[in-house]
Amino acid sequence: MVRFFFFRGTTMTDSLHAFRDDILADHDATALAALIARGDIHPREALAAALARLDQVEPRLNALALDNRENALKEAEKNTFSGFFAGVPSLIKDNTDTAGHPTGHGAAAVHPRPARRTSAFARQYLAQGFNLLGKSRMPEFGFNGSTEFDGADPTRNPWHTAYSSGGSSGGTAALVAAGVVPLAHGNDGGGSIRIPAAACGLVGLKPSRGRLVDGEAARALPINIVSEGVLTRSVRDTANFFHAAEQHYRNRKLPTVGRVQGPGQARLRIGIMPDSITGTRSCPQTRAAVADTATLLESLGHRVAEAQIPLPQRFVDDFLLYWAFLSFMVSRFGRHMLSPDFNAAELDNLSQGLARYFRAHLKSTPAMLWQLRRTQRTYAQAFRHYDAILSPVVAHTTPELGYLSPAQPFETLMERLVAYTSFTPANNAAGSPAISLPLAQTDTGLPIGIMLSGRHGGERQLLELAFELEAARPFRRLGHTQTGQAQF
Repeated sequence: MVRFFFFRGTTMTDSLHAFRDDILADHDATALAALIARGDIHPREALAAALARLDQVEPRLNALALDNRENALKEAEKNTFSGFFAGVPSLIKDNTDTAGHPTGHGAAAVHPRPARRTSAFARQYLAQGFNLLGKSRMPEFGFNGSTEFDGADPTRNPWHTAYSSGGSSGGTAALVAAGVVPLAHGNDGGGSIRIPAAACGLVGLKPSRGRLVDGEAARALPINIVSEGVLTRSVRDTANFFHAAEQHYRNRKLPTVGRVQGPGQARLRIGIMPDSITGTRSCPQTRAAVADTATLLESLGHRVAEAQIPLPQRFVDDFLLYWAFLSFMVSRFGRHMLSPDFNAAELDNLSQGLARYFRAHLKSTPAMLWQLRRTQRTYAQAFRHYDAILSPVVAHTTPELGYLSPAQPFETLMERLVAYTSFTPANNAAGSPAISLPLAQTDTGLPIGIMLSGRHGGERQLLELAFELEAARPFRRLGHTQTGQAQF
């Protein structure tokens, strides 16, 4: 029986953020880029403020995997940035290569050497003008839904430091929510953008398969479930990121996202799915948050009705086996894939348990791959009658640290992870877009993310809907009063 952890009767006194009355203020990345472009702020000043904020919160948040301040300071002095976000401080996740820096993948088993070249996606990211002050922390190989480690301190949620920041882009989420940078990189292979966005009160769009340049490892997968993206504090930052990314690379097989600047005019047919295909019933607070969002959408003129994505129950077992396959490949071929010094004996309990699970179910692999490849077609059937699907991001409110720790017995941890992350993997297998929006909160103030899923290639419609919801119910942020005013 899965035990849900809820935000107990504590207050938000254990929150931690770095918002202050400095150059960064509470600007999103779009506003900061405009100030830099006009010459009101120099990239050197923006970086100095971000580093001061980082130093204020990082010893407690434990969200930074690599400190790149020396290189970032040199780049800021040169000020040769170009692109929509020229000079804006940012971070890249610690599973993405940038030349001259190690890539640790969150794993003690990896003993990385500096990368020889910048990865294809990192080039697309940097083409937008970001100044990288470091790499963000992640759980081992991104397998966990919480950024926790066996025998090391976890990454903490800035809304309440006793709680998870989500995973696997948990370091990114913590630093963006805490105000260190306004926007940073994440990627999503089973919910790894949307889950931390939900936990930390951010906007997190997992795009369609192939929308952005794929990472080298993702391209080598038999089924590419990983999409690149960002976590932000505003819908317009997410929209501007994807528009700017298209200037570097555009997938001609997908509709153009283009410049999305506000709500769309069309009134949509929206299906509501409060429970997942696993049969897991959402916790009461999460369920109420989805119902409240449905009411809000109806008040805006959209048509809302109950729906279900017609995936079979065996999808859960298939995705779990694919997840285990990835861990097996890492454990078996890590020296060739990652580092000559890779040591499988240093893998955490989750990675080792997943590898064992795959070996025990090896004979099911061909059927699993066949079924997962059919997911895109099955998923698309839900959109014969609906333009978007409304659901939770996760099945229950953000757990306390330790609940999803890799130090837990493997069987216990897997039971908890499958229940918690039961909504997000369908989009990864289907290759479809989905966005997490911070539209609700627990009765004591911890964020609850609401997910909207769309058709393959339908990011523009999701962003227009997100703009509309953000305007109707402005997102809460750390460092703001209940009236929405910045509180420094």
